[in-house]
Parts: sequence; structure tokens; C-alpha cells
Amino acid sequence: MTAFAPDSLILNRKLPLWYQVSQSLRASILGRTPDASLRLPTEEQLATHYGVSVLTMRQALKELEEEGLISRHRRRGTFIEPGARRSAPRRLLGSIDAIVAQQSGERTTVLSHGAGPVPGELAEYFPDVTEVFAYRRLRSDGESGEPTNWAENAVRPDIAAGLDPADLERWPMTKVLRDVVGVRISRITDTVEARLADPETAALLQVPLLSPILHYTGVTYDAEGRVVDVARIRYRGDRFSFSVTVEAH
Repeated sequence: MTAFAPDSLILNRKLPLWYQVSQSLRASILGRTPDASLRLPTEEQLATHYGVSVLTMRQALKELEEEGLISRHRRRGTFIEPGARRSAPRRLLGSIDAIVAQQSGERTTVLSHGAGPVPGELAEYFPDVTEVFAYRRLRSDGESGEPTNWAENAVRPDIAAGLDPADLERWPMTKVLRDVVGVRISRITDTVEARLADPETAALLQVPLLSPILHYTGVTYDAEGRVVDVARIRYRGDRFSFSVTVEAH
């Protein structure tokens, strides 16, 4: 069994130190390797690692204890609760089937759908249309029911005409576009970046405001080179990590 090793942290002066430390340690706990020790370093060791005072470290640990992620025992130390869920990694692989597979296995609720003007930040993707159809969905863990991510899709009007929103509660958008609507998908461009949860995301995913999230943008092109769908998905930072495999040939 390997020793538990917390991630490093670059502190932001705009946020409370204890909060930043608790979120970093929380992500390390939930993203730990299966063979990692359940015993955490001492308060003093963690404080030194993060470059904060022991008092700040205690406040951060108290937050995690109240969440049920750790338990603290006098003279014995601090331990990760065995039931603390590890994050589920998302692998960005080079096939449409892989993308469909990584989006499956979750319970999906369609929050809203309808036509509207092209958002300014998406104008470059839809230069030849004035409106798109927007679909907003919330995905939850199939077992616990805990929210895991929420998605916004902007779809071309001519493509949306053949799309039944009910299908989006059964299958991922990529599968619906390809196998139900009949779009000949040529490629999908993925971008993943770290962001802080805005009020809407915090409420939907049941996480603290400004907590770390993973923001995914997927741009889907058809065989004619047109953008048919732009997906923007916010993943809970404590539940997901993304890995990329590059094979040498």
C-alpha cells in the first residue's frame, strides 16, 4: 500500500485559504489510487505541504470531516473514510464510439429545450444561421442519484428538426445525432479546462460556489465540415479526471 500523497496547490488570494486547501485535499482524496493508504499525513505535515498555518489546516480538515470524507481520532491520526468515492476518470480516445461510451451509464434529465438566438460566444461556429436549438440536461450517478455533470448543447436548426428531446434521456447526444437523426459525423474537437463553479453550476451539481469544476467543450462536425452541435459540459471536479492516451506508431 502506497502512502497518500496530496496534490500541490497554487493559492488564490481572493478565496479563503482553508477553503482552497479543503477543496484541493478533497480532490486528492476522491482521486486517490486504489492502493493508496487511508491514513493522512499529520496536520503539521499537511500544513507544511500546502504552506499554511496549522490552524488553517485544522479548519480545512474540519470541513472534510463534516462531509464524511475523513475521520479524526485522537492519538491515532486522521483517516480517509473507506466509502469515500474515488473519481471516475474520463478517457479522451480517438473514436466516436469511445465518446458515446464515456457519456453512457448515467441517468439523464432534460431540463429545458427550445430555439433561441445564437449565443455570442458560439457565433464563430454558426456563421450561417441566426438561431440554434438549445438542450440543457443534468446527469446523475445511476446508483447514488448524485449530480455528476450538466450539459448545454447548441444544435443547428435543420438538425434539431429531426431530434426528439425524449431520446436525450435515453442516449448521449452524439449517439442520437449519429444513429437517430442520421448525421454523418466526421470529427469531434474536444477541449477541457479548469474553471470555478458559477451560481447555476453550483446549484445544479450541489457543490460550493467557486469550487473547482472541469469544463468540457465538444464541437461536432458533419461530413460537409459544418458544425452541427456544440456541447458545453460542466463536470464536478471531485468526481472526474480526464486522461489522454497518445500511442506511438
